[in-house]
Amino acid sequence: MGQWETTQTIYPKQYMDSSSLKPPRRGMEAFASRDFRRYQQARVVAILGAEAQSVAVAWQVYSITHRALDLGYTGLALFLPGLLFLLPSGHIADRFDRRQVILVCYGLQVFCTLALVAFARSGAHRVFPIYAVLFLIGTGRAFSGPASSALVPHLVPEKHFVNAVTWGSAIFQFANISGPALGGLLFTLPLARVLPGTRLEGAGIVYVFTLISLVWFLALVGSLHVRPGRMEHRGVSMQVILAGFHYVRESPLLLGSLSLDLFVVLLGGAVALMPIFANDILHTGPRGLGMLRAAPAIGALTMSLLLTRFPIGRRAGRRLFICVAIFGAATVVFGLSHSLWLSLAALAVSGAADMISVIIRGSLLQLATPPQMRGRVSAVNSLFIGASNELGEFESGLTAQWWGAVRATIVGGLGALAVAGAWAMLFPALRRADKLSAEALRPPENTKETVKQAESIGR
Repeated sequence: MGQWETTQTIYPKQYMDSSSLKPPRRGMEAFASRDFRRYQQARVVAILGAEAQSVAVAWQVYSITHRALDLGYTGLALFLPGLLFLLPSGHIADRFDRRQVILVCYGLQVFCTLALVAFARSGAHRVFPIYAVLFLIGTGRAFSGPASSALVPHLVPEKHFVNAVTWGSAIFQFANISGPALGGLLFTLPLARVLPGTRLEGAGIVYVFTLISLVWFLALVGSLHVRPGRMEHRGVSMQVILAGFHYVRESPLLLGSLSLDLFVVLLGGAVALMPIFANDILHTGPRGLGMLRAAPAIGALTMSLLLTRFPIGRRAGRRLFICVAIFGAATVVFGLSHSLWLSLAALAVSGAADMISVIIRGSLLQLATPPQMRGRVSAVNSLFIGASNELGEFESGLTAQWWGAVRATIVGGLGALAVAGAWAMLFPALRRADKLSAEALRPPENTKETVKQAESIGR
């Protein structure tokens, strides 16, 4: 608790705007902080722009090559930097002002989007320059991700942090659902004069929208009062860079929650198999596929909005395992279903249960980690998330090839249930986690000792 109080008293200005003097509405506590409001506005426009851009890039690449494999390379180009720059990205988030790191990374994305606008204007017929730009965009995201995650605790008082995580998840789901639809709408607009002497259509219009959203993001983040400053003051060494891994390994709460998510998503993710269910099992075609893809997000958005009003109070660890079990059971129901509406209901329940899990794990990640290590620990979390999502789709496709889509989905759901039971026994500290607060999750008398132990491992 001492570490958090030190950080909070250094930056009091962010909590002293006039709106914070009024009692916040129930469920809206985090929005009493000016910096949190502005940062979430920035996130909305940035995610909308990024999702719209992803639609335009995919369409542009496919229109050039007409090969599905090249669409896969677009995802790979964005994903690889996260692996290549995993260690330095977390260290930089702790060594430099996190707000400045975010501004630099999104400034890089502005230049990348300008390059995409130029490609669209010139009618590019090669995909490799597009892949190069996507790799640079992925590099910016690799460094901004840990910094963004570690910045949130500086934006609100600790008592409002869980509410901030909940609203952050709701805003992400909203923008993630709306962004692709907005991108598709902009893509269909007729030829337009965007700038003097510049006429664009299709992908070019979408890229200009993304460019505007990035400039808006930079303006909002640049106006934040918070100045976290440098958290890590020691010189660069492998021990310092790897301290995030060591800290996670020595913390049962973090190791248990991160590995639980890794294996559950790895086994229970059925997203990659939805086209098979829509076409061969439910016989609903592309329209049904769209409904299936939207159902988990709708369930997650609904649950996140409910949790802003009725937040998670006590027994957080127990609730985490219950929600993981519900996720696994809903996956089994989806695998067994031959009714579109039952399948949609099962997916919505799985999305709602996963959202509770996401909020608990996101709160654990930041509150159980000392401020000076949040960047490196957030980078480790990004690795777990990326591995579970990417490998989960591969695992689903591989097992579906062996056993068929239905059996693979059912086995995956049962596997998620088994993992929930096993992890509840292997990580009793996680199961017994109660209140989501730094005081409860990170006892002050153990913090410095744990950090020193984590940093000394491997010397």
